[in-house]
Amino acid sequence: MSDTHGPIVPEFHQFMNDLAKKLDELLNGTDRPKQNGFALFIFPFGSKEGSRVNYISNGRREDMIAAVKEWLSRAEGRAIHTDTRQ
Repeated sequence: MSDTHGPIVPEFHQFMNDLAKKLDELLNGTDRPKQNGFALFIFPFGSKEGSRVNYISNGRREDMIAAVKEWLSRAEGRAIHTDTRQ
């Protein structure tokens, strides 16, 4: 993989922006404050020279990084369940 930061690669740029806009409208509507965040990753299978993971979301970068870290923790079985509700 190449660099870790930068714009979406040109072949996915318009597609990902259009898809993100539609996803946001479906999840949150157009006439109310956002209630749901999402992150979309598009990447090639296998190892291809110069390829990268492309990312877009409707949230702030730091919020999406926190959400991805939480998801990874749960997916890897490292999450500590702290819900004290009975």
